[in-house]
Amino acid sequence: MRSVTFLVAAGLMTVGLIDAAPRAAAQATVRRPVVAELFTSQGCSSCPPAEALLGEIAMTRPDVLPLAFHVTYWDRLGWPDPFSLAAATARQRAYAASLRLDELYTPELVVDGQRDVVGSDRAGVFAALSASRPAAAAAVPLHLARTDAGINIAVGAGSGTGALLLLGYDSARRTAVARGENGGRTLLETNIVRAIVPLGTWQGAPLVRVAPRPAGEHFAVLLQAPDGRMLGAAALE
Repeated sequence: MRSVTFLVAAGLMTVGLIDAAPRAAAQATVRRPVVAELFTSQGCSSCPPAEALLGEIAMTRPDVLPLAFHVTYWDRLGWPDPFSLAAATARQRAYAASLRLDELYTPELVVDGQRDVVGSDRAGVFAALSASRPAAAAAVPLHLARTDAGINIAVGAGSGTGALLLLGYDSARRTAVARGENGGRTLLETNIVRAIVPLGTWQGAPLVRVAPRPAGEHFAVLLQAPDGRMLGAAALE
């Protein structure tokens, strides 16, 4: 499997580095949520069932961090998705390389950076979530907090290296789609990623980074190995 660095160069924001992580991130191991990333678009007629399933997971599975990344390549086909991000498309391309997929598609669900499944395949999605739970039992500790300066992200000690990403997301949005494959439909979408902010590389030692609050109602942080494996994940609502 080829190693892919999951840092997105565009949109880097200035962050501060503090020498020591607070005690909240000093635990040896923690259980983290399984990360479920749905690559989707309002221009895709097969995506609403996957969006509905992601919403169900968000409501019923506190052990899962579900996130919807709206891609850009459907925008030219009649309906520009207001939530599409070039960084979401770049992230999906990185997964296509690391998972050795021949092409990009929607709705694609990537679980913990290691498993690819059609996002509307209910049985496949829940099987992938279950298969990823053992890896989530021992994670690098992460802690998020709001401060006057923005978002404080504390990372504990561990082995290996990883890219640190701060995400901003909205819990739910309803959109009346006027054109394209979903023209005439009103779509309800969940945990829509509004910003992807790279925060540099973690190299095993505890650290704290402080970043301005990105776009979005809620925030999450991912710590991801060069091959895509999730080393840590946490959310702040």
